[in-house]
Amino acid sequence: MGLITGLLTLPLAPVRGVVWVAERLHEQAWQELNDPAAVRRQLMDVQSAREAGTISEEDAAAREAELVRRLLPPTEGWEV
Repeated sequence: MGLITGLLTLPLAPVRGVVWVAERLHEQAWQELNDPAAVRRQLMDVQSAREAGTISEEDAAAREAELVRRLLPPTEGWEV
């Protein structure tokens, strides 16, 4: 980046910083959301809640389906 370009884009530096932080937060959230260990832990929580009777069978099945979908690799052209 040249001196003139640097001076002209200096007012945008805070915006670029905020965008960079937002991108890092998005990456971290995506990794945590799709972490297989976290998904398995949530599946065990659903099973425990089902056994304790705190959620219905329909709710448990829907939650399990969503968690299993997150574990599977995405497929092109298929809607799940």
